[in-house]
Amino acid sequence: MDLQDQLKNLFPDHEPEPEKIAPKKDIQLWMQEAPLLCKYEKRKGKPITLIEGYTGADRDFKTLTKHLKSKFSTGGTYKNDVILIQGDFRDKIMQTLQGLGFTTKRVGG
Repeated sequence: MDLQDQLKNLFPDHEPEPEKIAPKKDIQLWMQEAPLLCKYEKRKGKPITLIEGYTGADRDFKTLTKHLKSKFSTGGTYKNDVILIQGDFRDKIMQTLQGLGFTTKRVGG
């Protein structure tokens, strides 16, 4: 007996509402010609991925950072026109950025 059957036994008069799936909203970002640079560093012994070279507005930085953080389920921030993502996600971030329409360049090993 699964959970839905148990709930029907406990609450026979209740009719469940149909599930509402929120549509995915597309991200509106400023696109640039110059490639974004994806770097890998260790800070205080922990891996971090840096994305440099984006020249959009602060709102675009926030949107892009939030999108990357939620996509990879990790922490991160942006400071001084550099996006910091916790962990080594260079390849995945480059694929995601290319999917959004950016050109990327891998820097370092």
